[in-house]
Amino acid sequence: MNFAEYSGKTVFITGAASGIGQAQAIAFTNQGANVLGMDLDAAGLVITKEKTSNSKGKFLAYTGDITKKEDIISAVKKGNNTFGMIHILLNTAGILDNYTPTLETSEALWDRILTVNLKGTFLVTNHILPQMLKQKHGVVVNMASIAGKVAGGGGAAYTASKHAIIGYTKQLDHDYIKQGIRANAIAPGAIQTPMNAADFAGDGKMAEWVANEAPAGRWAKPEEVASLTLFLASQSADYIHGTVMTIDGGWLEK
Repeated sequence: MNFAEYSGKTVFITGAASGIGQAQAIAFTNQGANVLGMDLDAAGLVITKEKTSNSKGKFLAYTGDITKKEDIISAVKKGNNTFGMIHILLNTAGILDNYTPTLETSEALWDRILTVNLKGTFLVTNHILPQMLKQKHGVVVNMASIAGKVAGGGGAAYTASKHAIIGYTKQLDHDYIKQGIRANAIAPGAIQTPMNAADFAGDGKMAEWVANEAPAGRWAKPEEVASLTLFLASQSADYIHGTVMTIDGGWLEK
């Protein structure tokens, strides 16, 4: 795919040290975008930096926590000083709850999952949105999950957080659509990333079962989600608002 429109654009990506976030960083820098990647994993960000070193665009890393306002403020300031105003926000960072049912979910686990997956998205968005409104244009792509549409994709906390992400995305688009903002979400199914490494542990039976559950019969690569993101954030998708794009190998259609 060739998206010349991304040349010189500034993209802020959370969770850029691995998995889908890293794939998005590579995809957008390959198209000429300047990417600010934020993650707690400093070592992973170094790897992302190496993988984008020969790209048309530039990658700038910031090691920080999306649940801490001071980290977000510092990261955005660094991005603005280096690349200018932010045009596209990809809220990709998230954590799993190991499919824990509610009676086995501690208050601490509940708070941790909801704080990272939902509050983190809220905090980052609220800090970047004002400069998008000032430009009268901005694109936000939030990372949901098939667990945001049905049960079984996670435990009580994770499923709740991803349902909430979808609701937040729809409301965000509704509230600011007339001011030039476009917000959508992506709902991945089985994507082979470090976050899902436990499924491949041991004899890999869990990974095999998951693959068989998808009519496509396989796990997807994070690059496939990144490719969808390139389209969804582009002018070609300008009339797509407040929706959830599912990429799950037919999981929800069976």
